[in-house]
Amino acid sequence: MKIFCSSPKNQYITYKKEINQAIKEVLSSGQYILGRQVTLFEKEFAKYIGTKYAVSVGSGTEALFLALKAYEIGKGDEVITVSHTAVATVAAIKWTGAEPVLIDIEPDYYTLNPQYLKKAISKRTKAIIPVHLYGQPANLSPILEIARQYGIRIIEDCCQAHGAIYKGKKVGLWGDIGCFSFYPTKNLGAIGDGGMIVTNNKEIAIKCRLLREYGWKEKYISYINGYNSRLDELQAAILRVKLKFLDEDNNKRVALATIYDNELEKTDLVLPDKRTETNSVHHLYVVRLKQRDNLKKFLERNDIYPLIHYPVPIHLQPTYKNRVKIIGSLKITEKISKEILSLPIYPELMLKEIKRITSVIKDFL
Repeated sequence: MKIFCSSPKNQYITYKKEINQAIKEVLSSGQYILGRQVTLFEKEFAKYIGTKYAVSVGSGTEALFLALKAYEIGKGDEVITVSHTAVATVAAIKWTGAEPVLIDIEPDYYTLNPQYLKKAISKRTKAIIPVHLYGQPANLSPILEIARQYGIRIIEDCCQAHGAIYKGKKVGLWGDIGCFSFYPTKNLGAIGDGGMIVTNNKEIAIKCRLLREYGWKEKYISYINGYNSRLDELQAAILRVKLKFLDEDNNKRVALATIYDNELEKTDLVLPDKRTETNSVHHLYVVRLKQRDNLKKFLERNDIYPLIHYPVPIHLQPTYKNRVKIIGSLKITEKISKEILSLPIYPELMLKEIKRITSVIKDFL
């Protein structure tokens, strides 16, 4: 049988009875937008992360965009982040009219390298977006220290890190705002799109609620210029079911990652490193090899389908090339983009399947 990098369908099958019942209840309720399910999910997700407020929106990209807008970041401003991330991170900055400023990543963990931050800060810098990539928390302590020194906002991109922990607290709790995606392949995935903003700032939470629906305080009356970015009732109901099992499913990912570690530790692959005082939730299991493309083709010939996250750094993509500000060299970003490969990992992946994957990799090597 074919083994894919992720399998949202398998997760649906796992929780099929509960999900179908939740969908049935929403359909019978007659309310499909911003109703009881959304309200309950926001409360439950805020409790899970540990924040006072959670505001659901249409996608993770929109969560980042609305977080920036809530702090009135736009034309003439700069936002520092990385080039090695999902394009959504930079797209959200561009939507506001602000200028993305890209710096290089740490060679071991592939997240924003704090040592380059100060050189990137200018009088126009309004925010930093550290990305908790692949389920691995970014190195937040030095980032936060620099941000406080310069009076800069921290907007955490947690779209791949639901439940990840940095120094005893979940990601999303550390910055001014945390942003999550519920794209179907995420650790907490909807059956469609969805996103969430979390914060402890009441005023910002209120503003995000206004921004997500036309600036309405009451229906049809706009108090600020807002947008249309709402999580629907069906997705909220599905996510409420899955949230109950998130820690359990994350633990399964960690166990699978450990098997990969043990099976591949004596090979030529560069395996994922683990930052001290953190708990990765292994959204992806990313290895490195100079012969990456040949390995990928070999795996595919054996009905195993890894992916590359991400093959082309944002600063080299056609629409962003020469349209984003780059500070220093992005040599680490450019180097690893030619070597990384995401092996299949998801809670329903079976032991015999992971053994097959590692056996084929060893055959190739």
